[in-house]
Amino acid sequence: MIPMLEQFSVHIKKHHLINPTDSVLLAVSGGVDSMVMLHLFQQAGFSFGVAHCNFQLRGEASDADELFVVQTCKSLRIPVFTKRFNTLEFANEKGLSLQLAARELRYNWFNTVLQMHDYSLLATAHHLDDTVETILLNWTKGAGLEGLMGIPVKNQSIIRPLLFASRKEIESYAQIHQVAWREDESNSSDDYQRNFIRHHIIPKLKEINPSLEKTVQSGLEKLYNDLDLISHDIESWRKQFLSVDGATVQLAKRGFVQHKNKPHLLWRIINKYGFNREQAEDIVRSMNSQPGKLFLTATHKLVIDRENLVLTKIEEDLPEIHISPWQEYVVRGPLKMTIQQQTAVTITDSPWEAYLDADKISFPLTWRNWQVGDVFYPLGMANRKKISDFLIDIKVSRADKDFVTVLESKSEIVWVVGHRIDNRFKLEDHSQLVLKLSVEPFFPE
Repeated sequence: MIPMLEQFSVHIKKHHLINPTDSVLLAVSGGVDSMVMLHLFQQAGFSFGVAHCNFQLRGEASDADELFVVQTCKSLRIPVFTKRFNTLEFANEKGLSLQLAARELRYNWFNTVLQMHDYSLLATAHHLDDTVETILLNWTKGAGLEGLMGIPVKNQSIIRPLLFASRKEIESYAQIHQVAWREDESNSSDDYQRNFIRHHIIPKLKEINPSLEKTVQSGLEKLYNDLDLISHDIESWRKQFLSVDGATVQLAKRGFVQHKNKPHLLWRIINKYGFNREQAEDIVRSMNSQPGKLFLTATHKLVIDRENLVLTKIEEDLPEIHISPWQEYVVRGPLKMTIQQQTAVTITDSPWEAYLDADKISFPLTWRNWQVGDVFYPLGMANRKKISDFLIDIKVSRADKDFVTVLESKSEIVWVVGHRIDNRFKLEDHSQLVLKLSVEPFFPE
């Protein structure tokens, strides 16, 4: 059996986790995993400090954990940083679970400590059992290949130097080397999904394969190699069919012609911009339709052009726009609205064009995001309808609802932009002046 310290060193060298000049901040809770990590770092002679979070969720036990970590570090003359959080209050304010609230709090604080005290890396004590649990959790939630890779060994400045070891091996090391630790009683609870998998699912799987963790580790090596091949192929595709001009990314449509699974290829390229698999499928279905169709995420827009798919970043928290009668066009984030008053017009069926009776319109117009409680009279209907219900009726996806805008005249909605005008402002046989509104994607020069 190879000593754990040697396995620890091999793991770090194999994955290039730490350079000789690096100073590492260890996230130490006081549990067996993080205390063994601290011991290994000390034995290996790395330059490091310790950060401990007190989430104040377990009363005196949380305070005792903090005191234990601080006293251990002081006795070993290791720099230690501690922070107390009002986790419950933060979770309620943000509408988060306690787990997500604690995660956000600790990583934000870790980043602060890294910057203030010149640490180059953050080490967490995730181990092989954590990876197995993560894979099972991700699989039950329909994760793709990356989700089945478990916990990454390195993610930017975060390293996981114990991913080679099982929980059993870590506990054995602690006993042999008399490493003290504190037990977190929440680990024995089934309140969290991960604990349910740990206590009920994995024991059953280990009845089939007692060496489950090591088998998964072997399988992960194969998956890493497969992912490398996929990444290489995608990178080759990027070099041929993706171009960048300033903040604009263009994907050549011809690059998708020969691929059998076009939506998945596209999703692999654009998911980092916030697009999901369903949107990728919609984009592929629309790829050869009339140019100008727009797809949005919280940060980016994708427009189908004649030969390319064009990606650009959009502004956040867009303000409402007020339109005066003399303005020919206005721009709001990723969209440009053109305003024309005409006596005669050829009406098209484009959802991005609206034809209104100009004599019924009062300026200034207001262009804004729709809001809960907004109502209008959809074209062809005599009764008013909540926009929230209207969007459900026309099957606008939850992701796309956030980007629906409306145009108002004297606080009355005249157009749900890109979807339906209000019946009260429609053209009549006796209408003399037409207000034509056209919306198209906007690309800054």
